Amino acid sequence: MSKRIVVVGGGITGLAAANRIKEIADERHPGLEVLLIEASERTGGPIRTIERDGFLIEEGPDAFITTKPWGLNLCRRLGLDGELIETDDKKRRTYILRGNGLVEIPEGFVMLAPSRLTPFLTSPLFSWPGKLRMLLDLVIPRGRGGDESVAGFVRRRLGKEALDRVAQPMIGGIYTGDAERLSLRATMPQYIELEEEHGSVIAGMLRSYRQKSRARKRDSGARYSMFVSFKKGMSTLTDRLASGLGESLRLGEKVSGVTESGGGYTVSTDKGVYDADGVVITTPAFAAAKLVENIDPETASLLAGIEYASSAVAVLAYKLSDIKRPIDAFGFVVPATERKRLIACSFSSEKFPGRAPGGYTVLRAFTGGTLDPGVLELDDETIVEKLKSELAPVLGITGEPVFGLLKRYPSSLPQYNVGHLDLVRKISSGVKKLKGLEIAGSAMGGVGIPDCINSGESAAEKVVETVYGPGR
Repeated sequence: MSKRIVVVGGGITGLAAANRIKEIADERHPGLEVLLIEASERTGGPIRTIERDGFLIEEGPDAFITTKPWGLNLCRRLGLDGELIETDDKKRRTYILRGNGLVEIPEGFVMLAPSRLTPFLTSPLFSWPGKLRMLLDLVIPRGRGGDESVAGFVRRRLGKEALDRVAQPMIGGIYTGDAERLSLRATMPQYIELEEEHGSVIAGMLRSYRQKSRARKRDSGARYSMFVSFKKGMSTLTDRLASGLGESLRLGEKVSGVTESGGGYTVSTDKGVYDADGVVITTPAFAAAKLVENIDPETASLLAGIEYASSAVAVLAYKLSDIKRPIDAFGFVVPATERKRLIACSFSSEKFPGRAPGGYTVLRAFTGGTLDPGVLELDDETIVEKLKSELAPVLGITGEPVFGLLKRYPSSLPQYNVGHLDLVRKISSGVKKLKGLEIAGSAMGGVGIPDCINSGESAAEKVVETVYGPGR
């Protein structure tokens, strides 16, 4: 007997969910049909690679992390591992903006704290009082646990200078969020574990570094760098997933609601109605809330309570001869204390080969987020000009870009504020009561590409198990 599962949303989460359902159908359920419905005319969500005048431009994410296995595993199953490229490790450094100058983050400094003492102690990034305050982490008693903000944790263990100069701009560059509100347990729980296990973040980091160093010496096998992309850009992944769906993909069709019907569900769109034995919703939480409000108003209300931030990225292509400061890194981040519209800048063509013709480079300048939502009210030209004016003195830019473009991402990044994990648990508890329906995506289990892949695949497997029964 044939069964149908409808996936709502064609971003990386929805594509991964639909692909996993297709894999399961091929493995053991030949009568299982998957249908993916996407409101826009293309799949991939923010992941989009475009080619222009010899440049390979990423409008969205330009890489994914390899320390979480789900991205690499999917690439291997799709036969894309041969298309992967690694970052240029000779340029694997990041800077912090201080005034109009760039100061390198000390080697071994990971997000919040150092894993090596000598580079940290000799770095000009921190004052000596700041360094001594950070070292007090070695003797400060453990905290009481609970859900603590990133800012609260860093101030308590490492001091205000560590927060202002590194922690806030680093996490701001990832989540475009407010460190005073973001939950450490939801964003970087490993630092809580270090405190709980070692009584000190720095002591735990030092020990972890030594252990990893010994492991690297023992392990002679090939390893990928921490971040990878594809020779032809990140759309390689989403395009392969979309092409594998064939006629199971519906583009330009907006889902207006999901209702229970005869032991299954009815998915209504602006172009038709589909019966489904199971449904995987992968839209942003606020959109998912509207889809399930007639089924479960309480869960819908919880989904609607997840805050989102808006951002924009300006892609600027320059002649290298017009940039006087050497571009020898992956980029830099900007502390909020600098009071800039710019929150980070990525040197895309330095991270990966094949992104710009010889003699040129591509910069990606980020703005917006919860600390500066007003910038998105400006028109595109004004935003681009503002970012160019802030970049020029930092990088010694003397000429105009060969071209520039702005990509807006309204309400695109879920904010993992204090209490987020409890909120997700309540949502998951409500969803469990809806047999054969799952909600997946960046709001539920991590904002990175591997996290979204894992979320989509896990949701797909749960729905299939509900539709066919456990173990089938």
